[in-house]
Amino acid sequence: METVSTNRAHGGVQGVYRHASLATGTDMTFSVYVPPHEAGAKLPVLWYLSGLTCTHANVTDKGEYRRACAENGVIFVVPDTSPRGEGVADDAAYDFGQGAGFYVDATQAPWASHFHMRAYVEQELPALIAAEFPADMARQGITGHSMGGHGALTVALRNPDRFRSVSAFAPIVAPSVVPWGEKALAGYLGEDRDGWRPYDTCALILDGARVRELLVDVGDADPFLHEQLRPELLRAACDAAGIPLTLRIQPGYDHSYYFISSFMAGHVAWHAEQLRT
Repeated sequence: METVSTNRAHGGVQGVYRHASLATGTDMTFSVYVPPHEAGAKLPVLWYLSGLTCTHANVTDKGEYRRACAENGVIFVVPDTSPRGEGVADDAAYDFGQGAGFYVDATQAPWASHFHMRAYVEQELPALIAAEFPADMARQGITGHSMGGHGALTVALRNPDRFRSVSAFAPIVAPSVVPWGEKALAGYLGEDRDGWRPYDTCALILDGARVRELLVDVGDADPFLHEQLRPELLRAACDAAGIPLTLRIQPGYDHSYYFISSFMAGHVAWHAEQLRT
């Protein structure tokens, strides 16, 4: 693991790191904030999965999470959204290819060569975090935004014993039935929609996956609310499954980091409470 940069922040250390990933076959860059802590302490971990076009840098620069993480003693980990670099397949559109990995393990050429973001986020990067940082991997939570909200919800539903808490900002909750998701899942996984179900929050819940509870914030001025996000489908799925869902439709907020940063501290504190013991 190579250290790209470190900066002091709220008594802790904000770092950016790079390593050679076996899952993607590329170098991958990620950020980690480690709050102030006593020597030898192990701290809970909150994962943040970013949205379309983003790298680790978007939330690291604009997410305003460090004060809340310092106050609550939580490590904050941010992977990239896709493999990148020379020889990695790409697409001219913003919603597919590099910057838009959708946290799936692709099976279709040419994407299958490198786009293994599920394996990277669920297996490889957690092992590196456990080895290199003062992380208590028995206390993990996960959150994310938009495409990353889709990632956070599906990762948690597939791994309920690993993640004690899960939340999301403006998530794509039913990618199988919205334009962003239909394009991405067909491109990465092929046309067989049964193969999409492990990557669709509502389908996972319908198929029996469960988490203890969910916290979701969405802005009512989000331009993607009705066509791409469809939070009402998550409400219906959770109601049918008996999953407690706190779904907050925030008046006047859009899809941007102005929205995310406004509610980030509350999400961090909520996760910290779930991860306290």
